Amino acid sequence: MLMLAQVNSAEVPVSFYGFVIKLSTNGGSIMKTSSSDHASKNVIDIFTGKPLGALKDSRIIRLAPELDGLEMLYSNESSNDKLFSLKILAWGLRANGEVVGIVPWLNEVVACTDIRDPLNGQWEGYYDPGIDEIFFEPPIHKIVEVETAAEYYEFECENPADVVQEIPDMIGTHAVLAEDDFKSLALHELVSWRLHNDGTMSGMLIDEKKIESTPVLPGDSCLFAAQSSENFRYFFQHHIANKIKKADPEALAAIGLLVEDSSG
Repeated sequence: MLMLAQVNSAEVPVSFYGFVIKLSTNGGSIMKTSSSDHASKNVIDIFTGKPLGALKDSRIIRLAPELDGLEMLYSNESSNDKLFSLKILAWGLRANGEVVGIVPWLNEVVACTDIRDPLNGQWEGYYDPGIDEIFFEPPIHKIVEVETAAEYYEFECENPADVVQEIPDMIGTHAVLAEDDFKSLALHELVSWRLHNDGTMSGMLIDEKKIESTPVLPGDSCLFAAQSSENFRYFFQHHIANKIKKADPEALAAIGLLVEDSSG
């Protein structure tokens, strides 16, 4: 845990939350993504067998961790035609059959395509840095993975908070916990993410007082949800968390702006 002194706000660079990327026009390998025909089949939701009324159900029912470094692209009103990238945590299958990228975003975990805030960010597509390619539909291999798993692991849950799946955090997400009106900050590494029956996700932290064995793995009884702490404020990926740990002026200035937004 790292404790930081008083944070002052200042002008914040628009690249704070993600990486600025430059895209080349060179040819290369092609990512196989879902076609419009496959997308329409997704909407029908033939895998879960739910009625047509369930098409409006956008809750996440299954996750497939992103293991190949694919990223989300976004822009904001200050970006001046620049795009920023953020690593994708997982691919989620919604109850309506749609498959979407999932990212920790400020104090939430959201579908990439749902990010439509002109100020903080707006989804612009997906990005494969390995082949320098932008695409707009989920990769076909992740669609097959998450749909097949949902069909195989079919849970019957009564309570919205029941855990239906837990995946390890593979992108170095940290939770920011604040005390005394942001006069002190503590950064904690997440171990895993739990998907609940109602489609919400909890980032899991270690309660050091309850550790019985190491290493602490997903599913351990010493884990607790970051969002359950009254001091929880934001999720940051590892590159931003490391800047904060090093007291990087730009990172601290951005934290200051978030403080103003949350208090205003």
